[in-house]
Amino acid sequence: MDHFTYRDGQLHAEDVPMAAIAEAVGTPVYIYSRATLERHAQVFKSALAGLPRTHVAFAIKANPNLAVLKVLARQGFGADVVSGGEIARALAAGMRAEDIVFSGVGKTRAELQYALDVGIGQFNLELEEEGAVLAQLAAACGKTASAVLRVNPDVDAGTHAKISTGKSENKFGVPISDAMGIFARLSGLPGLNLRGVALHIGSQLFDLAPLEAAYARVGALVAELRAAGHVIDRVDLGGGLGVPYERDKVPPSPADYGAMVERVTQGWDVTLMFEPGRVIVGNAGVLLTRVIWVKPGVLRPYVIVDAAMNDLARPAMYDAYHDFEAVNPSGTRVVANIAGPVCETGDTFAMGREIDAVQSGDLAIFRTAGAYGATMASTYNSRALVPEVMVDGDKFAVVAERVLPETLIAAEHVPDWLK
Repeated sequence: MDHFTYRDGQLHAEDVPMAAIAEAVGTPVYIYSRATLERHAQVFKSALAGLPRTHVAFAIKANPNLAVLKVLARQGFGADVVSGGEIARALAAGMRAEDIVFSGVGKTRAELQYALDVGIGQFNLELEEEGAVLAQLAAACGKTASAVLRVNPDVDAGTHAKISTGKSENKFGVPISDAMGIFARLSGLPGLNLRGVALHIGSQLFDLAPLEAAYARVGALVAELRAAGHVIDRVDLGGGLGVPYERDKVPPSPADYGAMVERVTQGWDVTLMFEPGRVIVGNAGVLLTRVIWVKPGVLRPYVIVDAAMNDLARPAMYDAYHDFEAVNPSGTRVVANIAGPVCETGDTFAMGREIDAVQSGDLAIFRTAGAYGATMASTYNSRALVPEVMVDGDKFAVVAERVLPETLIAAEHVPDWLK
């Protein structure tokens, strides 16, 4: 459920007409609904209510906007981060350092030191050398770093190849078969408290069976580690639950997921960590755009909108689907292509899709754009960086400014020998 609905034939974000936002801020613009964010956060946490000990850390990479993070911090979420910059964002949004989980395959020594300095709660180690370096850094400053080892269970999540992370050929984690040896070598190092394991097999998952299989393998590993004398009190189960980009394709609900986790992890006696991202913010945001032209085509017309692949990269990167809806639909439907103004053939959002009939100047939205939307935006073709707005009932505010080309140019410098 979201709070982007039609009233009297006009699309609203909560109680605000989309047209009012377009008039005030311009297009393209991302729009987030606070009510939807809060509802999704509450539904996810409720789904885990049957578990004895949990920690939920929002995957900041899905949407790092400070206003979004502030809403989730107030819902009791911590942060799953993959860079020093994301640590800084989590702290700036009011999330507690001890509620931050530092994931990522390429943490630098400087980022590890920064995370130690601010006192984050957990490091997810991706390789043995990282654990050894972290132990040295922590010991040198008189600290002990809490960490878990990320294992790769070699389970195919059945998702898009570019967002699969749990197969043996993926770059993430260590082979689960190597975990016992790595644990033995790292667990005795001064400065390191290796207290559990982590996994994450992919994103946009529509089937719980691969997750269940991966969790079962991790459960067996936990038993083996304990039998070898290791104290295990945390298991990070990652994230990855899908969202319905296409309305007729419905993923498992958080309640379904929670019931599966409760069944599979019974008796583990650990704190279970979760890293939801897309499932929290995906349907809480839309990208509002304006039609520039409806260009006749050989087979079907091209609807040229002012949003482009630099604003919403997912269709160009993953052939991803986003619903396209007119803000003031006439009731007429047409089959058309939807494309942006960037000078790339790949700057297309849909080909041969049945959509609301639109004409030059009309407003429309791309739905389910709250995750991996603005955060992946660029300034390709020297386009402005897309702004972001948050709606709260009958009011709205710009929560990220449109960064104009002149601002970007001002940050560049021509050396004296070219003047």
